[in-house]
Amino acid sequence: MSTAKKRFSQTIVSLFVLAFAAGCANQATTAGGAKSSSSPAPSPSAAAQTKASAPAVDLSKVTLRVGQTGWANLEIGFKEAGLTDTPYKLQFSVFQGGNLQLEAMAANNLDLGSTSEIPPIFASQAANGGNFKVIASFESTTLNQEIVVPKGSPIKSVAELKGKKVAYVNATTAHYFLVKILQNAGLSWTDVEAVPLSTSDGLSALISGKVDALASYGNAIISAHQNGATELASAKDILSGNFLYEATPDAISDPAKHAAIVDFLSRLNKFYAWTRNNQQKWAEITATNTKQPVEQALDTLKKGEIQRPSKISSNFDKAIASEQDVADALTSVGVLKNKIDVSATWSRAFEEELKKITAAP
Repeated sequence: MSTAKKRFSQTIVSLFVLAFAAGCANQATTAGGAKSSSSPAPSPSAAAQTKASAPAVDLSKVTLRVGQTGWANLEIGFKEAGLTDTPYKLQFSVFQGGNLQLEAMAANNLDLGSTSEIPPIFASQAANGGNFKVIASFESTTLNQEIVVPKGSPIKSVAELKGKKVAYVNATTAHYFLVKILQNAGLSWTDVEAVPLSTSDGLSALISGKVDALASYGNAIISAHQNGATELASAKDILSGNFLYEATPDAISDPAKHAAIVDFLSRLNKFYAWTRNNQQKWAEITATNTKQPVEQALDTLKKGEIQRPSKISSNFDKAIASEQDVADALTSVGVLKNKIDVSATWSRAFEEELKKITAAP
């Protein structure tokens, strides 16, 4: 993907404090809980009784560092949707991919990041397990995830990529769906000359003719089409549409940041709902920031919401099983050397709070 760019109410304060207290009560091993004096009594377990007596957290001293991919969609979107009145400070940073967000988390430069299913699989193999845990999943569209060929290319089928240079974004959805699309066409990973490049470098290589095809997503695919590239294969039916949120262990265990994350995820779900109810306005904002026609942005938004409406999910078992399928597929073709148990990278520290968020109207 492209190199990291410049930095990536309606929620009732008592609600997220209640949600945080309930979630902490569900986990006896989580450090330090918080509970508002106005919150109803938790379940009568010893752990819950301990949490119930803990002092309320002071969110005014929290700065929650949040990553976003491609452009400042969350920072701008929260403002447009009227969701910026947080009792804590939000510090957004923009990255060109989820894999780069996890690199920032490994260096303790982010508290919360968002990725597809693939980056955590690779990042978990790094030292200290990558310094992250997956804490939530959300469903979203898989459009604009494609293999494209440049304008005037004689290549008309995936099978014709044999022996050709194909750029892809390492440790991302592009890596995974390129493997699967090649496999579906009867080709192996070694049948092509796979060239790992960032999104911007991959796009430049495609336009300049340095590679024969590009496997990428998002703005890179939009820009490729604007430069005359054509779709060779789409990953829309290969990818699950599951995207993940990761947090550092320190943010998970810190009572104040934990509560801030719960509040943020609640606002995120409201933001998704706002985009569905304000499609024309959001398409205009998207078009301005991604340099595409408004009609194209609106068409993508409408089709994406029809395919998979963007929303937070609280079904941990389903999300973990989906990511395990991806890891097993990467292992089966030799991209990963050893079988990985992805559940080890997940934390259920927010599970009960997420159930409340997804149940809210």
